[in-house]
This record gives sequence, structure tokens and C-alpha cells, in this order.
Amino acid sequence: MIGLNLCKITKKISVNLELLDGSSLHKNHLFNKLNLKFNTMFLSSKKMLAILLLCFGVHSIYAQQKNDSQKCRYTKTNYGYLMVMREGDNVLDLIENLAKEQQIPSANFTGIGFAQEVTFGFYDFNQKKFNPKTFNKVEMGSLTGSIAWNEGKPSIHIHGVATDDKFDAYGGHILALKVGTGSMEVYITVNSEKLERKIEQPLNANVLQLPCLK
Repeated sequence: MIGLNLCKITKKISVNLELLDGSSLHKNHLFNKLNLKFNTMFLSSKKMLAILLLCFGVHSIYAQQKNDSQKCRYTKTNYGYLMVMREGDNVLDLIENLAKEQQIPSANFTGIGFAQEVTFGFYDFNQKKFNPKTFNKVEMGSLTGSIAWNEGKPSIHIHGVATDDKFDAYGGHILALKVGTGSMEVYITVNSEKLERKIEQPLNANVLQLPCLK
């Protein structure tokens, strides 16, 4: 379109030059007008190119995010389930969703992977609450936990060890965990018996309840 407009302008200016009586003033006026037109369309083409590149970049990011969101997060195995979570995934939420979708009676699990952020909590027995501390961009050297139920909802209990780029390690009860660059693998072994958790006093702790052996 821009090329076609340039051709039309050039042709128009050429015709006008032929009709002139040789006046240098009129010729200079037309040449200045032609130069202004060329500069204006050149700037417009640069803006158009910048917009096209921006749209292409946004589309590529959206396509990648859509592709990641459509990838399976778990599959069935002979012992239970294997989960593979992607960057940005909320680990506890996805394990809880799996337990609800598949109605897992109870289970134990292990895992490894890179974390965008992990929040550990150390339980204060006097205050009866967790004191949280968050670490960013760490490798989860170990994850271990269990799945049970509490008042009709999945109850996830998870501990782990995280290491940073200096190989310092931190660990304990995990309150929140988000996947970082790459992925996180969780291997879930399902148990046949449904297990419950209940809040027990005086510690206000959510404790796994076991059926007594007969």
C-alpha cells in the first residue's frame, strides 16, 4: 500500500513539473512537498513495523501460555499418579484439585523440581499459628507429603527442603509452593483406605486420624 502511494505521488509531481514554465521557485516548492510526503510515509512505515512486531511478540507469548495450559498435569500409573507441573503452577492447589477430581481416598507423595517461590512455616505452639518465611528461585531437593480429607475437602500436608545458588538449605512445613523455570514432578502413591484429619486441642493442630486395628 505504501509503495503504491509513493508511485502515485511521484507520477503526480512529474506531471506538474512538465507543466511548469521552468520557474525554480515552483520546482523547489514541489520537491519540498515530495520530500515531506516521503518522510511522512517513511515514519508511518516505521510505526507500522513496530506495531506489527509488538503484535507478533504478544501473540507468541499468548500462544506459548495457551500451549502450556493445555498440557496434561497428571497421568495414571500402576501405583497412583504422576504429576508434571509447569512454571507458575500452584503445587498445593493442583494436588488438591487432583484429589477432588479423582476422589483419592488417601495418599503419600514425593517430588522434585525448581521453585519460583516457596513459603515455609514454623509452628509457634504458644501462638498456635505458623510463622512464615518465603524463599525465591530455589531448587526443591526433596518434597514429601500426604493427602487426606477434612470436612469433605482434601487436606494436603507437605514438607520439603529447598537449596539456593550457594547450596544453603532450608526446610520444614510448606505453606505455599509455586513452580519455577522448567517443571516440578510429583509421584503420588494412592492408599485404598480413606483417611481424615481433624483439629486437635490444645495445640490447634490438624492431625491425621488413624483407624484402630482390631
